[in-house]
Amino acid sequence: MPSWRSLSLVLLHPLGTDRHIWDPVLPFLSGDVVALDLPGFGTQPPLRGEETVTPRELAEAIHARLGSGRPHVAGISLGGWVALELALAGWAASVTAIAPAGLWAQPLAPKRSTARLAARALSPALPVLLRRPRGKRAALIGTMAHPERVPYPDALRIVRAYGDAPGFEAANRGMRAGRFTGLDAIDVPLTLAWPEHDKLVSRPAHVPETAQELFLAGCGHMPTYDDPEAVARVLRAGAALS
Repeated sequence: MPSWRSLSLVLLHPLGTDRHIWDPVLPFLSGDVVALDLPGFGTQPPLRGEETVTPRELAEAIHARLGSGRPHVAGISLGGWVALELALAGWAASVTAIAPAGLWAQPLAPKRSTARLAARALSPALPVLLRRPRGKRAALIGTMAHPERVPYPDALRIVRAYGDAPGFEAANRGMRAGRFTGLDAIDVPLTLAWPEHDKLVSRPAHVPETAQELFLAGCGHMPTYDDPEAVARVLRAGAALS
């Protein structure tokens, strides 16, 4: 792995997944690229056990891991919001946010994830359920347009990560309780990408004229399996702006 100072692109995942959500995209990228786990997801422990963790706090934790480097940063959903926070703080050379959370008109009401509760309850049966096309589709259709493109081992890992992440509840509370209002203040190249079939995040009414907007045809909220080559093109276009 390259040193943090030499990284050209850092990738951040959505709520409830981990760095492996980027695996289909990595073969289409070159240079020093790394996908990171957010605190409380994948291999990373939660932040100090708080009941609520904000996207800004997640960004600060990522910056602390990266040190003094200033890479290009990209993220999906919650990861997109964290990427925007990194850019707003001056810790990124450019930012690409795919279906970023936080651009809603007002904070969202607290809500427990019924899908996550189901993933936890069904954990023993997941190896059987996800081998069946209908089962895999039912598990992934809320965030992907083409669940059939996800190999069984990846589908199992995705659903288990969603159910098992110790940082999920705190990050979910922090995400839903706030908004990101700093788009106009970002002074590095900004790219916003919108999946065509996103069921969770909508394009906001206001987008700065300085932002590059791209669209991911045929993709859902988490587009990395729907069309990894298209996602890679978005990332290359965003980083090339600087």
